[in-house]
Amino acid sequence: MSVAGKAIPLSVPEFGGNEWKYVKECLDTGWVSSVGPLVDRFERELAAYVGAAYSVAVVNGTAALHIALLVAGVEPEDEVLVSTLSFIAPANAIRYVGAWPVFMDAEAHYWQMDPEKAIDFLEKECCWRKGRLEDKVTKRRVRAIVPVHILGHPCDMSPIVRAARKYNLVVIEDASESLGAKYKGKNVGRLGDIACFSFNGNKIITSGGGGMIVTDNEGWARKARYLTTQAKDDPVEFIHNEIGYNYRLTNIQAALGVAQLERLDEFIEKKRVIAQVYRAALSDLSGIAPMPSAPDVEPIYWLYTVLLSERTTLERRKGVLRDLIEKGIDARPLWHTIHDLPPYRNSRAFRIENSPRLYEGAISLPSSVGITEEQVRQCALALQECAAKRFSTQ
Repeated sequence: MSVAGKAIPLSVPEFGGNEWKYVKECLDTGWVSSVGPLVDRFERELAAYVGAAYSVAVVNGTAALHIALLVAGVEPEDEVLVSTLSFIAPANAIRYVGAWPVFMDAEAHYWQMDPEKAIDFLEKECCWRKGRLEDKVTKRRVRAIVPVHILGHPCDMSPIVRAARKYNLVVIEDASESLGAKYKGKNVGRLGDIACFSFNGNKIITSGGGGMIVTDNEGWARKARYLTTQAKDDPVEFIHNEIGYNYRLTNIQAALGVAQLERLDEFIEKKRVIAQVYRAALSDLSGIAPMPSAPDVEPIYWLYTVLLSERTTLERRKGVLRDLIEKGIDARPLWHTIHDLPPYRNSRAFRIENSPRLYEGAISLPSSVGITEEQVRQCALALQECAAKRFSTQ
């Protein structure tokens, strides 16, 4: 167990700003549901922070992805390139709209979508036919790319965007884990055509649940707002000309989001300090590679993640994880690669080579904004002890 006799959690919210004040304002005024001044404020201030012209608040990041795909013109039987090393939400959202994911590998250095393989797929596995890019194997139209900025580190977006422009594809950023991160000096969420954020309880800021769509495309923003409010064409007479969704964020949730957003820069700085302490504690250890960072990015280190030695097997990594949890260290693995999960085994997957190794060998360590430096060093020491035990006995 930890020094205080309690487990050190993986990533929990930090409340200490104006959360109580803004929630009380909702209760005092009666604005508690899916409209209200704090919803408007959260949208306005999040858009300003990212640098986008428009934003639409929704119930969660998955809903944001679903609507972003719809407004960007992804249709049934289209294909969408997406990361296989990711939480499953973007793949599921692609299926929600009747389209098909084409799973892309992670590159080995920074663990993000591999732009070279994405370009290879577009150039070698696709062809122009009747004015559209078509997958040679499936004969489906390739319509979009969804790069997922995992763990607070941006994907290498320049080559992805260039390829998208060449082949007339939409770029939908899944920035759920990377609010505040920058790529070549530019905020994630401003690197493609439309982007999605999540404010789940474990994210760098939270509204309890919640998500946000951001874009510079006024028509897409207007359509997103329409679809997320049940597609009301005449709210008085209840006329609906399209299928809509009950996806709007509540004013109470927005109250938390506004208060958290006020502290985002402070939280990012704390995350970077946590990363520095982990890096110093782990840098001289053989068999444990610290979390990488590309030279042209400013990551937020949402979850500080290490990669165990090349000798690591899946069972060894699972053993290290069990040992950490027994010590009161709430660590977790990376996500299982999506392309070989049962719902997606019949989907296209292109040259998946690095992602399985990352799933098998990576461990995310406690990274809550409120964790102390002493606790970070304790987690690093526990990892060292657990890894040494597993490598000496197996």
